[in-house]
Amino acid sequence: MTETNAPSSQRAFIATLLTGTFSMSISQSSLSTAYPTFMKTFGLGADTIAWLTTGFMLVMSLMIPVSPWLLNNVPFKRLFQSVVAIFGLGTALCIWAPSFSVLLVGRLLEALAVGILFPSYQTVMLTITPQEKRGAVMGTAGLVMGSALAVGPIISGVLLHWFAWQALFVVFLLVALGVFLASTVTITDVMPLHVSQLDWLSVVLAASFPALLYVLTVTTSRGFSWPLAILLVAAVLAGIWFIVRQWRATQPLLQLRVFATPMFTKSVLMTGISYIGLIVTTIVMPLYFQKVLHENTLISGLSLVPAAVLLSLLNPRAGKMLDRLGPRLVVTTGMGLITVGFALMALLAGRMTLPMAIIGAMIAEAGNAFVMMPSVTAGANALPKDLISDGTAVTTTVRQLLGSTGVAVATLILQQVQALSGSLITGFHFTFLVFAIVGAAGLMLGMTMPGKQVKAR
Repeated sequence: MTETNAPSSQRAFIATLLTGTFSMSISQSSLSTAYPTFMKTFGLGADTIAWLTTGFMLVMSLMIPVSPWLLNNVPFKRLFQSVVAIFGLGTALCIWAPSFSVLLVGRLLEALAVGILFPSYQTVMLTITPQEKRGAVMGTAGLVMGSALAVGPIISGVLLHWFAWQALFVVFLLVALGVFLASTVTITDVMPLHVSQLDWLSVVLAASFPALLYVLTVTTSRGFSWPLAILLVAAVLAGIWFIVRQWRATQPLLQLRVFATPMFTKSVLMTGISYIGLIVTTIVMPLYFQKVLHENTLISGLSLVPAAVLLSLLNPRAGKMLDRLGPRLVVTTGMGLITVGFALMALLAGRMTLPMAIIGAMIAEAGNAFVMMPSVTAGANALPKDLISDGTAVTTTVRQLLGSTGVAVATLILQQVQALSGSLITGFHFTFLVFAIVGAAGLMLGMTMPGKQVKAR
């Protein structure tokens, strides 16, 4: 390995890597606050403006399966700087944006960078860290990402209150420039290269994943239709073709044989279930704050900050627990909290005051700290080093698919139960109940995980 073996240089390396990831995470999560401003500026409806998030998600999902090939074929310093440069270019386009089309192109460039960096940063941190310390290091990574979730709405809210919407992108651009300059000194080529030809057909077939996400997203907002049904069938067939091709290829784009390791498969499912709990909480609770408790958008946004802050604070502690106690106790603790949080909200739906609802969200999100990064780490520990990049890409892809499915299911239950019962509160009750059951299924799965760390053979 390179000079990152030295503690000071490794800390600088990780700090630069996480700072870049942190800023990109904020850019992904904080933009929805500006939707009303974008609608007014460009004279467009909410459905069109929502493509700033939908398009972002689709491009990001397409790039995730390509990230292992990039890590194996491009020196990491060059890859990291290229990603930051692409993100900076996209952000600069967003600042300039004389039209919505230019703004959308800028966002898609940002998404391309995020889709490469999100699985890659986890792979690199897992690779450069001794296995017995991975839990603590990934816990710190979880703290950084959880902090982004917490401060994203605050930063965007403050900037949009005092400045034009371009100021939000100016901050992202300044951070990207700082990270790029720091990377010239701190980032080194820590990943071994295994040069191979890019399988372009597999890249095209990998578009089945964002296609599935698109169907889920559009169905939630507009309902199901024949064009969506045709796209769904095409996406499923392309997905099956992609999977078969990866199993048969000698040098696959994405090594799906990671699923031959039972511990990894369980970890992927645990990560996906916990992400469902997290994203459903962050989507559904603001609706509860606004539609049931009749709070304004500022209060509903700030009301999720305590949960996100608690998630950030617990992440490092959960990582250290994983190193010390093994995965079973840690993930069952987390799944137990997720289950209890949703069960309490289901039981008290309609009777929760604002403080009670905040506490419910805090319990559910606190559970995520004990499941998300610990499961990623436990799964990676069960794989040989040369499969870690594939493992993190697979985990991230499955997490995106399950998270989007969770949001679609939550929205569908909320709408349909409300329509059938005539009661919004009943809709929230059943929504919370369904995801309490999902959490309970995760709890039972967690009980089958080993009590000690599983090492790769």
